[in-house]
Amino acid sequence: MTRDLASLTWEEARGRLTGAVAILPVGATEAHGPHLPLGTDVVIAEAMARAAADLLETRGRPAIVLPSLAYSPARYAAGFAGTISLRPATLTALVLDVARSLGAQGIQALAIANAHLDPDHLAALRAAAEEQPEAGLPPIVFPDLTRRPWGSRLTEEFRSGACHAGRFEGSVVLAERPELVREAARAGLPPNPVSLSEAIRAGAETFEDAGGPRAYFGDPAAATAEEGRQTVAILGGIVADAVDEALEGLP
Repeated sequence: MTRDLASLTWEEARGRLTGAVAILPVGATEAHGPHLPLGTDVVIAEAMARAAADLLETRGRPAIVLPSLAYSPARYAAGFAGTISLRPATLTALVLDVARSLGAQGIQALAIANAHLDPDHLAALRAAAEEQPEAGLPPIVFPDLTRRPWGSRLTEEFRSGACHAGRFEGSVVLAERPELVREAARAGLPPNPVSLSEAIRAGAETFEDAGGPRAYFGDPAAATAEEGRQTVAILGGIVADAVDEALEGLP
């Protein structure tokens, strides 16, 4: 039985939404080095959402995966061709509207499977999750990977902050969509150990300012599909655990 909302008819959806946890994969369309596609974050978010849905179902929580959101604030990559960036307020409003619409159809919660770490983007998602509850608006569950305890579960490269289009993200794309990886380019890329998160805290405003002139940080050549599969399982567990925590004690 599919857990993909977009694959259902409206009559099938009518029977699946009430009481379910709806999972929204959220990514970006932005530069990810010379070796990964612009939609890398979407690939990761979709894998994260599917893994979370599978896990929630085993825990007795019906779950359904929504169509992905591929546009978001992405100003750090704005200097690279193909990047599409939204205003933060646009993202917050969109997530709230999705929650409002599905809340009227009876979902129990909206969980966000997010794979994009731009600071403006994260702030916009936090704003949506923290919005004052209103009638018909279900809980919005957003496990922020840049905050404890969630990020501590992930790989050493992720925790270092040198993880944009590096080993961490490259491994997931190799596991999920290997045909999208430009292998010849990936294998020849030298590591870029610059921590993007530290550079941002120090005031960098773009990937170029942060020390990523080709829009990657980390070690792309070290990526493996096996690490990607392990990472997807961890990401799915993060979303599922955040949902359980948020809904604990609710009917």
